[in-house]
Amino acid sequence: MEGPNQPDVRVLNGSEVVRVCQFLGLARLHQGDGRYLVAWIGDIPVGHAYLTLANPPNLQDVEINEAYRRRGLARRLVDAAKSAALAQGARSIVLSVSARSPGAQSLYRSLGFEDTGRPPVEVRGTVQIRTGPIEVDDTLLTWEKKLAAPGENERS
Repeated sequence: MEGPNQPDVRVLNGSEVVRVCQFLGLARLHQGDGRYLVAWIGDIPVGHAYLTLANPPNLQDVEINEAYRRRGLARRLVDAAKSAALAQGARSIVLSVSARSPGAQSLYRSLGFEDTGRPPVEVRGTVQIRTGPIEVDDTLLTWEKKLAAPGENERS
């Protein structure tokens, strides 16, 4: 399915970091508890998602380069994350989504994520990421997607 206009999604390797950083943030690069999945169109990195190796895996830092948004790339990255989570034996995948981002909520709902019922988390103040400090004032909701083992029907 990959081709000149279709993304190839793969795990980021060390030799690609400089190239990816020209287009995307990689805020969790040195977090050390997961891996980045990067969507490429040709030799251009157009999006990424970070998947922790926790149980259950946590999907974080989904970013699509602005010039490539609304092309199904986030959906491809989430699908790749679900496959990677299944490969590590996970039965579900979780994420935090901003209460102020109806677009992201709509995407994740369409992919079968549901609110876990956990209380929202207020995040305020300065957060240090790889690229420097950022000011945050947000409310995060925790959502989960149940995964099916090969041969089972996945809830979508």
